[in-house]
Amino acid sequence: KSDSDTYTCDIGDAQSRAKLVVQEKPCIFTKELVDTEVTEGEDVILHCETSKSDSPVKWCKDGKSLRNSSKYNISRSGFEAKLVIHRAEERDS
Repeated sequence: KSDSDTYTCDIGDAQSRAKLVVQEKPCIFTKELVDTEVTEGEDVILHCETSKSDSPVKWCKDGKSLRNSSKYNISRSGFEAKLVIHRAEERDS
């Protein structure tokens, strides 16, 4: 994207110009979430990978955003996004 600019080619008194616009490549999942089963009371780890390490990730359950808490641990390392659900209960399904 930083290569976006106006470029010129000079040949003596003549000049040709062109504007180059490099569009940002969209972020996609390179590894998607998978269905997981766990025994009640155990911790469960859900993780996925994206094509960009700096893209923002938002974890949701039933349409509501999750945040770090004693129940949920959300982390991001490079391309991997991870959600740990501590002491899973039936209502976490």
